[in-house]
Amino acid sequence: METLYRPEGVEERWEQTWEEEGHYNADPDPARESFVIAHPPPNVTGDLHMGHALQLSLADTIIRMRRMQGYNTLFQPGFDHAGISTQNAVEKHLAQEGKTRQDLGREAFVELVWEWLHEYGGKIMLQFRRIGASMDYRRERFTMDDAYVRAVMRFFVHLYGKGWIYRANRIINWCPFHQTSLSDLEVAHVEVDDALTYVRYPLADGDGHITIATVRPATILADVAVAVHPDDDRYRHLVNREVIVPVVGRRVPVIADERVEREFATGALKVTPGHDPLDYEIGRDHGLPEITVIGPDGRMNEEAGELAGLTQQEADERVLEWLKEHGQLENRESYRHKVALCDRCQSRIEPRISLQWWCSMTELRKPALEALRARRVRFHPDSQHRFAIQSLEDAPDWNISRQIWWGHQLPVWQCPDGHITVEETEPEACAECGLHELTRSTDVLDTWFSSALWPFATLGWPEDTEDLRTFYPGNLNTTARDIIRLWENRMIFSGLELLGEVPFRDVVIHSTVHAPTGGRMSKSLGTGMNPLAAIETYGADATRYGLMKMASSQDVRFSEGAIDEGRKLANKLWNVARLILQASEGATPAERPRTLEERWILARLSQTQREVERLLGEFDFSHVVNELYHLTFDDFCDWYAEAVKGRLYEGDADARATAVAALELLLKLLHPAMPHVTEEIWSNLPARETRLIVAPWPTAGDEADAGALRPVQEAAVIFRRSGVLPKLEGEERRIFDAVVKPAEGSGDGNAAAEIERLQKEIARAEGMLSNDHFVKNAPTDVVEAEREKLARYKRELDAISG
Repeated sequence: METLYRPEGVEERWEQTWEEEGHYNADPDPARESFVIAHPPPNVTGDLHMGHALQLSLADTIIRMRRMQGYNTLFQPGFDHAGISTQNAVEKHLAQEGKTRQDLGREAFVELVWEWLHEYGGKIMLQFRRIGASMDYRRERFTMDDAYVRAVMRFFVHLYGKGWIYRANRIINWCPFHQTSLSDLEVAHVEVDDALTYVRYPLADGDGHITIATVRPATILADVAVAVHPDDDRYRHLVNREVIVPVVGRRVPVIADERVEREFATGALKVTPGHDPLDYEIGRDHGLPEITVIGPDGRMNEEAGELAGLTQQEADERVLEWLKEHGQLENRESYRHKVALCDRCQSRIEPRISLQWWCSMTELRKPALEALRARRVRFHPDSQHRFAIQSLEDAPDWNISRQIWWGHQLPVWQCPDGHITVEETEPEACAECGLHELTRSTDVLDTWFSSALWPFATLGWPEDTEDLRTFYPGNLNTTARDIIRLWENRMIFSGLELLGEVPFRDVVIHSTVHAPTGGRMSKSLGTGMNPLAAIETYGADATRYGLMKMASSQDVRFSEGAIDEGRKLANKLWNVARLILQASEGATPAERPRTLEERWILARLSQTQREVERLLGEFDFSHVVNELYHLTFDDFCDWYAEAVKGRLYEGDADARATAVAALELLLKLLHPAMPHVTEEIWSNLPARETRLIVAPWPTAGDEADAGALRPVQEAAVIFRRSGVLPKLEGEERRIFDAVVKPAEGSGDGNAAAEIERLQKEIARAEGMLSNDHFVKNAPTDVVEAEREKLARYKRELDAISG
């Protein structure tokens, strides 16, 4: 073994070796139970970020342990075409060249997008490999693959055939830049400073007026009513009368509606169904007309008359001039409020009435809700399980079409007479009138339509039944909480609808990794971090370790220190392995313990193994790596290796065989989290019959002696703290001298002062634990920690007093 461990080169070599030797491969095998993670595919919009690296680290740790346990593991790789997100990324790239997609035209733009995806799809797969994700890369899938497209088309046709897909004019979120509809989940809400304009609407049948307040004067041109609350005494006498809309002179009614906020501004609301979601609902309930004066490009349209073609800001200024000239501008004041922006391009969203395709959720969600409530699918932590249920209960009908140039085209065909036919492939003639000149819809499907199929479309649904029988349903998904509605719930209801079974049993919702300074990582703000940079500096194993140490159910700031701790752990493991292997001269591993430290380390390995298995079963990754760190750094290296190395150098055959066996066990426990350094060390062990990646997971042994070194370790704490050496004899004294290495004649510290200190600590702890308020109200782990301190103080006092 080399003197120093250098991950560069070593990690890439093992990643290539594992893949070339077929250790990642998943093929149908009736003799073995399967374990499947259909990894949620990242968008092909650019490089992966630290959140992706965390997600991969968690999932791969589970996969590697299951593989060692004998499961037929499938870790499914792939990437998502991401429709509008990818189009946005390519358009930004074009903008740097001073071009737009319109300059290129649809065909050339789509060709450019394909070039983009080939570049970034390859980069994503490279990043997957560099983090050590043991995926079956032969099965790489892309959501625009031909087979995947067929699956998406079949799903659309299936839902349409059940009557759950329909067309309807509704108010939607419209992005003027992309000129497409967006779902509520694609919209960000931010606070902005605006002006609230108070405008007088004259009564049509006499003197007087009613004053409304608006932040969008240009939309006055589309007003069709003024609404007041039915219980508002100020306006009750005006209900059913008419007012004159400024600028356009339109007579509109004053209506009563309970949705009006009496406390906001004047308590009177201009009703503009074509440009506001609440107004749209009010208008539909009252049978009001729906006028639209803002076009798809965000400018005023022909309905705006002489203001047509103006930007909204220009139209606002013209309307304000008119109001001033006619004495109908009452007041303007500063106003801070939230507005909706496109999550991708940050353009201000326009509420717009549009004919769109929708999927009804009424029936589709019922089996998924039943599965979640019965916990046939379990989200971890439980708070996210409750959120998953609530978000599915509250899910509105799903707007499934986008007016963009890139993605799955709707399988919708229209004849010259306007009839609609829905088929996977182009029909010979219109199903309604028989005309043959059919045109396919240019709209594309919402990309989350394809995400809903990921766990089984990757397996070749519906053609490949053998793969489906073997690998569906899967077992686990790991993701961030903002993906619950976008992916997880949709995969659940789609799997139940099409295959009658949930796609996975558990969903781990991990933390979001924020920038070191706080806030979400963002490439545009310069706070994004490419995981490859950390891997190049510290290694993949260290990066995996550090990310898992940060993992929790709470958002965390990225800590380079946690990754550096992983690097130090890999180096420590390398050094102790080198010591044992050089001192053991090719000894065959066998557990033949004859001394206290040997019985203790084997028991600690078994105890930690059971704890790691329990923690991984609970998806508590940060505590998993914490357990492995202390087992390796403290127990194995600092205590066991130091205590036993004298016997190793003396040629003790039992000590050598036991040391190699203990090292072998340690490597197996560490491998799922830190695969590269452990495989490299494993390759130096004598008589290896298999790679560590597929070596059998150990059977935990007796852990009765797991506390056997506690008196020695506590004696070391006392000695290092106070210079007082508690009485130790026999093996305990031998181990103490080998590890602590006290100077000759030391151990004469101030025992009386240490006894007094411990007595005070005992009194303090006993006081806290006798306080019922503390015991009942403090967190359980805090109370338990205090109990453990009290027990330790008493043991230390006994050791000194004895």
